[in-house]
Amino acid sequence: MDQRHLLMHQAMLGDRRRVESYDRALATVIDENAVVADVGAGTLALTALALRHGAAHVYAVEADPQIAAVADRIIKANGWQDRVTLIAGDARLVRLPQQVDVTVCELMGNLGPEEDMARILRVFNRRNLRPDGAVVPERVVTWLAPVQFGTEGWGIWSPDFFGMRLDVVQELVDPTAHLHFLTQEPTLLGEPVALVDTGRGDTGLRNARPLALPLHTAGTLHAVLGYFTATLAPGIELSNMPSYPGCNWAVFVWPLRHTAVAAGDTVHVRPRRPDGSAARDVTQWRLDCRLDRVSKQ
Repeated sequence: MDQRHLLMHQAMLGDRRRVESYDRALATVIDENAVVADVGAGTLALTALALRHGAAHVYAVEADPQIAAVADRIIKANGWQDRVTLIAGDARLVRLPQQVDVTVCELMGNLGPEEDMARILRVFNRRNLRPDGAVVPERVVTWLAPVQFGTEGWGIWSPDFFGMRLDVVQELVDPTAHLHFLTQEPTLLGEPVALVDTGRGDTGLRNARPLALPLHTAGTLHAVLGYFTATLAPGIELSNMPSYPGCNWAVFVWPLRHTAVAAGDTVHVRPRRPDGSAARDVTQWRLDCRLDRVSKQ
């Protein structure tokens, strides 16, 4: 067993806000007659929540053979053999023996679409979800926002760090994409703009269009942040921005050379997602960026 898999699931299960939000969402759509599909079931946390709310049966679909083997042991340890059917395989190829009333899934990456959840669910649900069935989450939006950091992250490389100049370090640091857990809320220099929204039919970033990020506040542009907000059920949202204690998702940070900006300026951006397995490697993502100033300096 690859220990990294178990450590990853340990972090996810330790994210209490994540678990409790899914718990509240599932309580709104599951009754004692419900048949549920848990897509990307992992260590069966969402399966357990579905059973807790009275699901008659859960089909736990897991593509990773190592994690599927762990899930099988969990099912047997809990005596769920008559209530949970484990299906080891790609959800896009699965055809269940019956249609389900609810599909639940948590395949959100730090930005939202990295794990192709929307595409996977579109194929899976077309075959396996009854026409008026429920999907949790019902919507996921990826946001981009221009920010000025406080005394953390890329904002550290400033001309005034306890009276010391650190801005020269910017010349040595490669401004590539990375992940960051915020300890302070950054200053939003403009309103977040939706890059991908499953509510409007978007399924991923492969054909992401350029976005304009209008700035409403003067300051120093340090970075563009990427994060997601998932609507699990009406009135129940889960987001990794701002970071919260125990959050297992970091925000994407695309650092920019510190640039003084004015209200009315516009940052034009276009994320570029690499093909293949590199899509999950944050350092391989690129952000094309251009600044239009409201007035020439």
